[in-house]
Amino acid sequence: MIFITARFRIRPEDADRWPEISRAFTEATRAEPGNLWFDWSRSLDDPNEYVLVEAFRDDEAGAAHVQSDHFKQAQQDLPAHLVQTPRIVNTTVEGEDWSELGEMAVGP
Repeated sequence: MIFITARFRIRPEDADRWPEISRAFTEATRAEPGNLWFDWSRSLDDPNEYVLVEAFRDDEAGAAHVQSDHFKQAQQDLPAHLVQTPRIVNTTVEGEDWSELGEMAVGP
């Protein structure tokens, strides 16, 4: 799978509304057949930073994502709400789901 983590620094005046601002893009991406997950989290240390964790089934699904109409629309709409260009880590890993963190196993 293609595994991506991106850090978004949001303009302070837009940070509380970021889930609403990015909602159409988020929902459309989650509906893509090759999307495995697309999840936003807000930083505990910086209320103006959101981290996006996303995964796509394979290279084909990743390519379909960046060629989609909703991705192109997000390229037009979202930068106006950002302080800087998002930072990204993009890699290919085996599997199609999260693995258990054995070092913090719960229960017997």
